[in-house]
Amino acid sequence: MRIEILISNQTLTLYDADGGLVARYLVSTAANGTGCIKDSGCTPQGAHIVRAKIGAGMPVNTVFVGRRPTGEIFTPELMAQFPNRDWILTRILWLSGKEVGKNRLGNVDTMQRYIYIHGSPDLTEMGRPGSHGCVRMGNADMIELFDLVEAGTPVFISE
Repeated sequence: MRIEILISNQTLTLYDADGGLVARYLVSTAANGTGCIKDSGCTPQGAHIVRAKIGAGMPVNTVFVGRRPTGEIFTPELMAQFPNRDWILTRILWLSGKEVGKNRLGNVDTMQRYIYIHGSPDLTEMGRPGSHGCVRMGNADMIELFDLVEAGTPVFISE
């Protein structure tokens, strides 16, 4: 399996080992565009891998902070209570860059920037940029993708 994320059309495509299409999903990448610099709020480009899978078996809409479940389940009321929270829900695929100087090590390290593919509130619009750097997905799509890939799956992010 391999994942390709195209910023220009806000899609994530999953291919099998032979290059056959497995699934395609609408996503939401960074509102700030692409870039690899720490604290830029941008989605990093280039070759990555899924370094870790977090949240297996957790209920849909489980809220994560610092990659740990908070015990909360997302609701619109919870969102109203915490309007500035960056909602990371349901499952997390934590990315790690593979290109030293571009998205690995130093001030461009994707993993140290905590860049994920993750679930988000179902009311979050997919198909247009809006994240703080991560790749957001709808929860049902996130669960499907999570169950199809393993740690170590290649991920390529490009315009």
